Amino acid sequence: MKQVVQNYKSGELALLDVPVPGCKPGGVLVRTAYSLISTGTELMKVSEAGMSMLGKARSRPDQVAKVVQSVATNGVPATYRKVMGKLDSYTPLGYSLCGVVEQVGAGIDDVKAGDLVACAGNEHALHAELNWVPKNLYAPVPDGLAPRHAAFGTVGSIALQGVRQGESRLGETALVIGLGLIGQLVAQLLTASGVRVVGVDPDPARCELAERLGAAACGDPASPAVESAVAELTDGHGVDQVYLAAGGGSNQPVELAARLCRDRGRVVDIGKCRLDLPWNAYYEKELDVRFSRSYGPGRYDPEYEIEGRDYPIGYVRWTERRNLACFLDLAARGRVDVEPLITRTAAFDDAVETYQHLKDGDLKAVAVLFRYPEQDAEEGPSDGAPVMTVPAVRGGGRSSAPARAAKTPVRLAFVGAGNYATSMLLPHLAQRDGVELSTVVTTTALSAANAQRKFGFREATTDLDAVLGDASVDAVFVVTRHSSHAELTRRALLAGKAVFVEKPLALTEEELTGVLAAVEESGNDRLQVGFNRRFAPLLQEARKRFGARTGPASLRYLVNAGRLDHGSWYLQQGTEGSRFAGEGGHFVDTASWLLGADPVSVYALAPSGNEDLQVVLGYPDGSTATISYVTTGAAGFPKETLDLVADGKVLQLDDFVRSSVYDGRKRWVSSRLPKARDKGQPAELAAFVRAVRTGGPMPVPLPSLVATTAATLAVRAALTGGAPVTLAEAR
Repeated sequence: MKQVVQNYKSGELALLDVPVPGCKPGGVLVRTAYSLISTGTELMKVSEAGMSMLGKARSRPDQVAKVVQSVATNGVPATYRKVMGKLDSYTPLGYSLCGVVEQVGAGIDDVKAGDLVACAGNEHALHAELNWVPKNLYAPVPDGLAPRHAAFGTVGSIALQGVRQGESRLGETALVIGLGLIGQLVAQLLTASGVRVVGVDPDPARCELAERLGAAACGDPASPAVESAVAELTDGHGVDQVYLAAGGGSNQPVELAARLCRDRGRVVDIGKCRLDLPWNAYYEKELDVRFSRSYGPGRYDPEYEIEGRDYPIGYVRWTERRNLACFLDLAARGRVDVEPLITRTAAFDDAVETYQHLKDGDLKAVAVLFRYPEQDAEEGPSDGAPVMTVPAVRGGGRSSAPARAAKTPVRLAFVGAGNYATSMLLPHLAQRDGVELSTVVTTTALSAANAQRKFGFREATTDLDAVLGDASVDAVFVVTRHSSHAELTRRALLAGKAVFVEKPLALTEEELTGVLAAVEESGNDRLQVGFNRRFAPLLQEARKRFGARTGPASLRYLVNAGRLDHGSWYLQQGTEGSRFAGEGGHFVDTASWLLGADPVSVYALAPSGNEDLQVVLGYPDGSTATISYVTTGAAGFPKETLDLVADGKVLQLDDFVRSSVYDGRKRWVSSRLPKARDKGQPAELAAFVRAVRTGGPMPVPLPSLVATTAATLAVRAALTGGAPVTLAEAR
C-alpha cells in the first residue's frame, strides 16, 4: 500500500510503498476514503524538516533538552548515532481521516466490515491507504454525513475540546484569534452554542469566510474595527472568553487577549503560539488562562488510546472518542458546515506535490483533503453518501453525419409553438439563410396556424407521427412543456432525426435513461439541449480573456429568478417538475463550461418558507460552483450575475449586459450591449444548424448534456437526503 512519509533530516517527502498493517485485537483495519491535511500542525512539521540542523534545534528546544540529557547519560558518540538514526528515517504524516472498516480485530463488536468510521491519532489516522485504528480512536459516521466531511472529525474534536475548556454559556461573547482551520471550527461551534463571536486574522479572506459562517464581526488584529465590535457587543465590558487558535512567534495574540477580555474572563490556548504573558495585564484582570489538550481526555494516555480502557462517563463526560462522535453528530445535523472550509480535494497520488504547493505558498488553503483511489473504483465511492449514477453514453455512432449539398436548405420541424419558441428561437431561424421551416406541430390547431402565419412554416399540423415519418425533415425542435421533453426526444431520435430539445432534457433518472436507450438502439446521438448561455458573446469573450487556469476555481452564480405569476404552468410541480429542475440546467451547464469539466458532486439547501435554493457543485480538480437560485429578491435587481475567481484573476458577468476580467495588472471591460441582452440563442442556433448541414459534431458533446442533466436531477436527491450526492459515472 502507499503512505505519505517524510525524512526529517533531509526534508524529503515521499509517497512510499509500505506493507499493509495487520489487524490486531482491540481495533479495526480501515481503508481510507478521505484524509485531511492539517494546514497548521502538519505544515509546521514539514517546514521544520526543511530547516538546517541549527534551525531545527531552535524550533524544537524541548528536543534539544532531551539530546543534552542523553549526552550526559550515554555520551556524545552514542547520542549522535541515536539522533542521526532518528532524523534520517521516514516518519508518517496525518491524523484525521474517514474510511471503511475492512477487517475487525478480536474484541471489537461495535462496528463491522463495511461500516464507515472517522479515525483520529497521529499514529493511527495517517495519510495511508490502510490504517489499523484502536477502539477509542474511531467513531461510526452517522447516516447522511459525507465521508469528505467526516474526515474533519479529529480537527473538529480539537476545536470542540477547546470550546469545552472555555466553558462558554448562552448569550456570551467570545474572541477567536486565528481563523485558520481550527479557528473557523471554534467559531462555528461557539455560534451553534448561542455565543456571539468576534474573529481576528490578518487574512481578509478568512475573516470573510468566518462572517459568512456565522461570526458577528471579524477583522485584522491591528484594526480598530475589532475593538469597536467587541465594545459594541459587550457594552464595553470585554469578551467572556478568548480562544487562541493562532500559531507563530508573535506575542501579539496574548496581548490582544488581555486587552479585549473582560475582568476575570477566560483565555484558552488551543494553537501553538508564543505565551509570554504580560503579567500586569493578566494580574489586574485576574484572567483565567487554560490549555486545551488536543482531542480531549484520554489523549496521550496509552491505556485509553492503545489498550481501549474507557473512562466512566459519570466521571469523564467528554472523552477523546465521545468528542469525536459529538462533532460527527453536529456535522451530520448541519450545526457545523465544513464544506466551505475545503479549499482543495487532491488525489492521494498527488500528495507530495500538494504538500509542496502548500509549503511554497502556491496553494493558500484552510483545509485540503486527499481523495483515495478506492473512491474512483468501478463500484463507485465506498461511502455512506447518496450516489446518483450518471448514465453512460453508449451506442451512438453518429456524432457526425453525411454533409448536405451546399444549396440544399436544412428543413426544420417544430413540436410546440409557445412563448419561448415564438420569441427566442423562431425569430432567429426565420431570418437565417439556408433554413426552411418545414412543419409546426402543436396540440391545438390554432396555435399551429398562428405559428405558420407568423413565421412562414410550409405546413401546420397536430399529427406528430406524420412529421417524424417525413423523410424530408432533417431536424426536430422539441419546445413543449417539460414533462413531454424526454419522450418526444426519444421518439425523434428513434426516427433518425437530429434533435434540438429545450431544457430540461429529462425530469427523472428514468426519463434520462430512456433517452440514452434510444441513442443506443438507433445509433443516433445527434442531440442538442438548449443550454444557450455558453454561446453568449459576452461570456465567450470574457472566458477567452480570462485564459487557462492552473488552480481550482470558485464560481458564484446568483439567479434572481423572482416570483411566478399566479396560474403559471411552472407552478405545476407534480407534473412539470420544480422550477430548478426546469431551469437549473442552464446555470449548471454555464458553470461547467466555464470550469471546463463536469460536476462530480451536488449539495443543496433550501430555506423553509420560500423557494430559494443554494446549490453547490464540486468538480474533479477541487473547483466549486455555488448557484443561488432565489425568488425573494428585488424585482429591479439583475436576474443573473456571475463571478469566477482563480489564479489571482476574476471574471464577472452582469446580466449579459456587460462582462469584465481582472487579472491583477489590468482590467478588461466589455462595451455595454446597445440592444436587448444576448444570452446566446442566435449563436447556439447557428451552431446547431451548421452541425446538421455539414454533418459535423453537435455543438455540445452528449456526455456533457447528460452530466448537466444528472447534476440538475441530483439537487432534489440532495435536498431530500440532506447530504451531498456523489455523481458516479456508469461504467
